[in-house]
Amino acid sequence: MSKRETAVLDGVSLLTDHDVYLFKEGRHFRLYEKLGAHLMEHEGTKGTFFSVWAPNAAHVSVVGDFNGWNPQAHELTVRPDNSGIREGFIPGVRQGSLYKYHIVSRHNNYRVDKGDPFGFYWELPPKTASVVWDLEYDWNDRQWMQTRKRRNNLNSPISVYEVHLGSWMRDPAEPQRVLSCREIAPMLAEHVKQMGFTHVEFLPITRRRFPAARSRRAGQAGAR
Repeated sequence: MSKRETAVLDGVSLLTDHDVYLFKEGRHFRLYEKLGAHLMEHEGTKGTFFSVWAPNAAHVSVVGDFNGWNPQAHELTVRPDNSGIREGFIPGVRQGSLYKYHIVSRHNNYRVDKGDPFGFYWELPPKTASVVWDLEYDWNDRQWMQTRKRRNNLNSPISVYEVHLGSWMRDPAEPQRVLSCREIAPMLAEHVKQMGFTHVEFLPITRRRFPAARSRRAGQAGAR
């Protein structure tokens, strides 16, 4: 990459004065569109815009697989509006890039790498990096959206099917194998329709427990 392609470009922002006004009032309800990592193009150059709130930081930089996790490579610029938001556009960072924020605190020069609180996608545990991702999706539910108001009428009957995906159904050929969400979806939809339910409520669908909890249980089992 050229020097221009490896530096954080100044003057690029997704935040308007009105965004900052709402943010300071605590009334910005679509911050996920402004903070975090967003793929974009600036003056013909493709890359990713990063923005994070870090009011007590002395320095914030983006580290990732695109810069060798070097905290000196891409430092974010603090906004001059006292919002505590730091931002910057990094050319060449594409979908799938791994990243974290390297934060240097004003207090005792404490340094730490943190995942993105507005990250759209993450590595699977035990890895912990955020992943640059585009949420654009071509939905095919136009027919449902056109009739949703009538179907969700407050005067219509409601019957909710509560389900835990991890235990609802196993692979008939391999009973010990948990089916993926894509495998379960058509079977669950057909079952709910046949039973006459109007809504589905999913119990927590976290696929992995916190690694430390697994380690503690393993240690306790070994002690016994």
